[in-house]
Amino acid sequence: MYANSKRTALVAGAAAAALALSACGGGSSTDNNSGDQGKKGPSGFDAAVKGVVNPSDKKGGTLKLTIHDNPDSLDPQIAYYANEWNLMKGFFVRTLLANDTKPGADGLKLVPDLATEVPTPEDGGKKYTFHLKPGVKFEDGSPVTSKDIKYGIERIFATEVVNAGPKYLVDLLDQGQKYPGAYKDPDPDKLGLKSVQTPDDTTIVFTLDKPNSDFLYHMQMPVSSPVQRAKDNGTQYANHPQSTGPYKFESYDQGKKLTLVRNDQWDPKTDPVRKALPDRVEITYGTAVEEIDNELLAGEVDLDIAQTGVQQGSQPKILLNPDKKQNADAPVTGFIRYVAISTKVAPFDNIHCRKAVQYALDKTAMQTARGGEQAGGEIATNMLPPTINGHDDADDVFNTKSGKPQIDKAKEELAACGKPNGFETVIATRNTGKEMKTAEALQQSMAAVGITARLDPQDASLYFRSIIGAPSNVHNKGYGLMLAGWGADYPSPAGFLQVIVDSRAIFESGNNNYAELSDPSVDALIDQAAAEPDPAKNAEIWKQINRKVSESATYMPFTYDKALNYRNPRLTNVYITQYYGQVDFGNLGVMS
Repeated sequence: MYANSKRTALVAGAAAAALALSACGGGSSTDNNSGDQGKKGPSGFDAAVKGVVNPSDKKGGTLKLTIHDNPDSLDPQIAYYANEWNLMKGFFVRTLLANDTKPGADGLKLVPDLATEVPTPEDGGKKYTFHLKPGVKFEDGSPVTSKDIKYGIERIFATEVVNAGPKYLVDLLDQGQKYPGAYKDPDPDKLGLKSVQTPDDTTIVFTLDKPNSDFLYHMQMPVSSPVQRAKDNGTQYANHPQSTGPYKFESYDQGKKLTLVRNDQWDPKTDPVRKALPDRVEITYGTAVEEIDNELLAGEVDLDIAQTGVQQGSQPKILLNPDKKQNADAPVTGFIRYVAISTKVAPFDNIHCRKAVQYALDKTAMQTARGGEQAGGEIATNMLPPTINGHDDADDVFNTKSGKPQIDKAKEELAACGKPNGFETVIATRNTGKEMKTAEALQQSMAAVGITARLDPQDASLYFRSIIGAPSNVHNKGYGLMLAGWGADYPSPAGFLQVIVDSRAIFESGNNNYAELSDPSVDALIDQAAAEPDPAKNAEIWKQINRKVSESATYMPFTYDKALNYRNPRLTNVYITQYYGQVDFGNLGVMS
């Protein structure tokens, strides 16, 4: 899934200062319960990584959230940002399964949500039967049925409307039917997808043409959530998706503010996943990040849901002040920050030109631009992060762990690709401060070996879907290098790597294989891994895939992402969910 962007005022001096300050800041060990209910959780710096901070069951109040960027979509079948999935699943979207709402590794487990239980695979892993809980309703009081779940899944086949979002289920469920999607379905009930059957209103059966060891994870994603056909207004559905969760839309002023209020049709007896503590949730969009940090530190808002870290200028204010530092966390997010190299834009159709930029990259400068090791993350050597089974930091094809550029090797590769004096290219980037500074560091790395790279900053809310996510636009704009961030759609190697390296997952819009990597041997190994249920054996196959991806020189990972985030001390039930690498929004409460 996409990492959210955040506008940041960054200078190298501030980054270096913040890193120096963090070493002497020291975490407080003071209990931080503010007298709420007398319950004690972990305290001090990184407390929310260790457990639940300020545990409480107290209901009431208004949870105030904020973010700089607009959402890419609030349509659950389209949204693909980590923070949007976190928000949806916490407040208004329910699915057959959910990740457990617990800190630590327990939060990676799948538990029933709309379903009565996690099903046991049948027919050698090709058949999955779910039974729905009674009493689950949409916000208008209509019962949620198996047909609503099937219809929601059929929407994702309708690329004329649902032109982004994860497409795994299209690949798994079409099976040669060439299903046209819900809006062009000739079936009178618009339920013509043959691989999904609804024998009654409380049973839904998925039949795969071959085993897939990750199938159950797809039933956790918002993309598999139920949608009422009668309430589906196509491209406008994002303005008011029908809630099945504890909250519903009261108002949505696009690009400005979303207000959620309690959904009186939600029955907590059907939902062991969500606490639903606040009476209202207010999300403000479009706030300048300098102002977001000021509001956070002043206690005027509760959390920045971008969860990509405070500005560099705010780091010393937090890390030097023990009272502030104890309300901050810097988790390993599970994301990788990287540069995609287009195989379809000259001269990067030549592998030696791709290798030249691999050796030229100054990863230390890129790391500094993102906040240094403390707040930006460790140097990355390959495209599987430390949080994913199969990661091996020693898999370093281009010997980049030191972070230093290798100018001589870069020049050798330039000569091998017929460009001894360098060449010109274009760098695509989001138009936010931290991304721009990272892009400038990349630009300077290329200049050191004679490669002139022009920056082309683009709107953050459109960037992944229709800027670098549209191959035709990449080709027309001449984007040779594209800055990106990526986290696992679900916690397995396939959930992280498949959609960015599988040639069969290259789409005209909403594409995530930005490099347009097309290697039949990689695709074959992906299929082999999908059929391997043993996690250890599965990870070994993905190690091979990851190695082949590195050898193709199509992706340049530079940091395993970390983010220094500040949270309002009045928040209760604060913990980092490993599933998203962020604070779990849906179980937050507020002290009065």
